[in-house]
Amino acid sequence: MRLTIVLFCALAGAPFAAHAQSVPAAIYTDPPVDHAHPAAMTVLHVLSHGVLINGLVYSPAGAGPHPTLLICHGLPGNEKNLDLAQAVRRAGWNAVTFNYRGSWGSPGVFRFAQTVEDAAAVLAFLRDPANAATLGVDTHRLAIAGHSMGGWVTARTAAHDHGLIGAVMISAGDLGRLDQMDRGKEIAFMADDMESLAGVTPESMVDEIHAHAQDFLLKNAAVGLVKTPLLTLTSDDGLADQTDALVEAIKAAGGKSVTSHHVATDHGWSDHRIALESTIITWLAGLH
Repeated sequence: MRLTIVLFCALAGAPFAAHAQSVPAAIYTDPPVDHAHPAAMTVLHVLSHGVLINGLVYSPAGAGPHPTLLICHGLPGNEKNLDLAQAVRRAGWNAVTFNYRGSWGSPGVFRFAQTVEDAAAVLAFLRDPANAATLGVDTHRLAIAGHSMGGWVTARTAAHDHGLIGAVMISAGDLGRLDQMDRGKEIAFMADDMESLAGVTPESMVDEIHAHAQDFLLKNAAVGLVKTPLLTLTSDDGLADQTDALVEAIKAAGGKSVTSHHVATDHGWSDHRIALESTIITWLAGLH
């Protein structure tokens, strides 16, 4: 059952509203209770390069196995998109969140380059037959999503993992472009985003960006994403052109599976959370 509402279309803006005409029931309706196989939340400890990073699985009701969405947070990850995780679970998917090494209590030190390694480690954990059986993961229906820096992690991960059925980038930032900023502004930017990170200073974070600027560019992921269904969602945060450039590079390389939407909202989609969740859930439902 779907609820068509004029308000949603008005909030979303004309181009967005033309695509999203209804709100999935998972946004506003709790699923039936399954006493034999109830919905659950499970704490994860995933081995990544010698340390156990922390995470959570939001499991839907039902015996499973279930399709599974891995959600990657940004820098430092104040917006965890847990409302999205809950909505995805109500839609019948496992929703998995995790924290990179050196962030939000995960052991180790934080490094930008390690974020992609950590995402790969979580995907490997979910694909392990024993873990998949315990958590009800359909290993043939794994997708990945990420917000801000997590969108960058998503693109780079999906470009190398062709076993994923789809990828979602939400207000993604291109780390490779940060070295174009004035160094003082870069340091100030990092200083605002490191309160939950271990083993770094604003200066060391900027130094890593400069040392790997060419490798970190989003466009490097384009060829690897040609055959991957991709949903890109951009906002009025000054970063939209960075995602647009990746989309154009994918299309130039022959990619035809990209769906893109722009919404007049802020970086965290603060006043468009229902629109965000609805679009992602609807898009996920079309993956095979």
